[in-house]
Amino acid sequence: MTDDTNALAVTLFSEILTADQLLRNRLSRVLPKGMEISHFSVLNHLVFVGDERSPAQLANTFHVTRGAMTNTLAKLEWAGYIHIRPDWDDARRKMVAISPAGRRARDQAISSIAPLINQVVGELGLERVRSTLPVLRDLRLQLEGE
Repeated sequence: MTDDTNALAVTLFSEILTADQLLRNRLSRVLPKGMEISHFSVLNHLVFVGDERSPAQLANTFHVTRGAMTNTLAKLEWAGYIHIRPDWDDARRKMVAISPAGRRARDQAISSIAPLINQVVGELGLERVRSTLPVLRDLRLQLEGE
């Protein structure tokens, strides 16, 4: 690897990590009281897939440990945002579904963050954002494959 390639790679990852931290800080401030980014992410995913998922599937989707997912799911269940039931086909597993209250909380979170993310996209410009997405998607897919 050349020095130029190394410097470019370090700069790329530094920018991504810094942008991630700044975005997480801003999102945390505008999410509904008590909701964490991990909570919103799980609720949003359950709405998107439109079906139940096991805790292991969710942990795999979000690239976290099963213990971390169990902790997040416990908080969401306590808040009434999800239902956890036994898997009727395999009693060792559980299945997670979003509740009506969870849908409302997710919709409220979307309403809270939409102005922030729309402002950022608007300031960057639609074409710049559109042209950046394939690179970020390819980076994610490459990292997921490792």
